[in-house]
Amino acid sequence: MLIFIIGFMGSGKSHCGKTIAAYFQVPFVDLDSTIEEREKSSIRQLFDTRGEKEFRKIESSVLREMVNEKNTDPSIIHGIVACGGGTPCYHENIQFMNQHGLTVWLDPILPVLLARLEKGKAHRPLIAGLSTSELELYIKNKISERTPFYKQARLHYQGDDCPIDLIKNHLSHA
Repeated sequence: MLIFIIGFMGSGKSHCGKTIAAYFQVPFVDLDSTIEEREKSSIRQLFDTRGEKEFRKIESSVLREMVNEKNTDPSIIHGIVACGGGTPCYHENIQFMNQHGLTVWLDPILPVLLARLEKGKAHRPLIAGLSTSELELYIKNKISERTPFYKQARLHYQGDDCPIDLIKNHLSHA
């Protein structure tokens, strides 16, 4: 089984994914990095040259390839996958991830997201030029759009650290 970490940008998917992978001693995979390697292009360039619709098709395809490569025994954790913020929202990806692994939604409170994204927005092309108030509105709007998909995750974690205990408890009762 794979454990899929989902949530909005800045929610800590990559950081927590690496921490969880180290705890369970399994590989960590960042879906966006895998897409960049396979396409030999940055996510930003893919959005700019092919558009979001084509990017989402690529993302969905890479996600499915990854599951087919790594998911051979559902009783064993094969790895942790940090997904892009929009991954669950397209091409029935959330249903696919739920069928092939454990989905964990990281959901920190708005002030935490705002502080994290404000600090690192220069490295995030979609938000780089936004003022603090514009960024806050952007976060609220995007989260509102994506919440119906995020809510379909098997586990929902509202803290701002890594939910290792939540995952351990879930796996021990599964």
